Amino acid sequence: MKIGLTFDLRQEYLNAGFSMEQTEELDKPETIDAIGNVLDFLGYEVERIGHAGNLVRALAGGRRWDMVFNICEGIYGSGRESLVPCLLDYHRIPYVFSDPAVMAVSLHKGFCKSMIRDLGLPTGWFHVVESLMDLKKIPLQFPAFVKPVSEGTGKGITQQSVVTNQRELEYLCAELLDRFNQPLLVEEFLPGKEVTVGIVGSGEKASGIGVMEVIINHENIYSYSIKENYEQKVHYELVHGELKLQAMELALKIWKGLGCLDGGRVDLRQDRHGRMTFIEINPLAGLNPIHSDLPILCGLAGWGFEKLISRIIESAMTRYSLEIPEKIKSRSFELAH
Repeated sequence: MKIGLTFDLRQEYLNAGFSMEQTEELDKPETIDAIGNVLDFLGYEVERIGHAGNLVRALAGGRRWDMVFNICEGIYGSGRESLVPCLLDYHRIPYVFSDPAVMAVSLHKGFCKSMIRDLGLPTGWFHVVESLMDLKKIPLQFPAFVKPVSEGTGKGITQQSVVTNQRELEYLCAELLDRFNQPLLVEEFLPGKEVTVGIVGSGEKASGIGVMEVIINHENIYSYSIKENYEQKVHYELVHGELKLQAMELALKIWKGLGCLDGGRVDLRQDRHGRMTFIEINPLAGLNPIHSDLPILCGLAGWGFEKLISRIIESAMTRYSLEIPEKIKSRSFELAH
């Protein structure tokens, strides 16, 4: 069974003139190698395709795969994570992870929070701000939290993202609107514990891997610079008891409500009343086996990286009603146990 592997290699974009911050979500060679090695071990025939441009050329040349393991983040626009799934849907090629609609909605934090609110799930108040004039039209409470509406990996987030008055808000919004050239999300600041919930599977077959608290030394915001230096500044530990149950229940409702597929993370934080509240969802979570939050969570929960990748692709195979060869089933069972 042939598996294509699509990815955005960070160094290629750096060589093309993009900045470190612009390419923060993109992948390093060790991530590609780690995923490829697991797929090789399972018995798949792996072809490393690379970015969307390479995929377009391969498809035009008539190349096809039984399944594509897609981790392309893209580089432009709020629909960038939808590009590869759209191309594969057009050619009716099965792929791992969520469809174009889910990718687009989840990346746009305003659209996503609107859907979570309509599902009746806790997400706190929020507004999408396209210009400084919008700040004069919306009711605001302080403290508030400000971030770009369609970025990941903490881009645009610093310790100054929490604003306590109108002047701080206007100053920060002016800076971020100019810097990122996209709308901003102004939302309720949640002062409690921050957790991330790992999930595998789709629909009613989705299940939680575990709940991990993100504990930041001496600071309160999981920012871009914190993530860049997490080994010195962040401590991770599994959550147990009632808090785990609350977080897991909410995360699975969000995952299923949005229609997310195969695997990813849901980020939550306690509001001022201690209630678990939605922050954002990542249906295309980072898969660096050492540095990414989902593999870190898996390690704490007793899952090896190999088991995570095996469960993700098994979920996708099941969704597409593809028969998994016996050899691969055997290897998958070995990893799961």
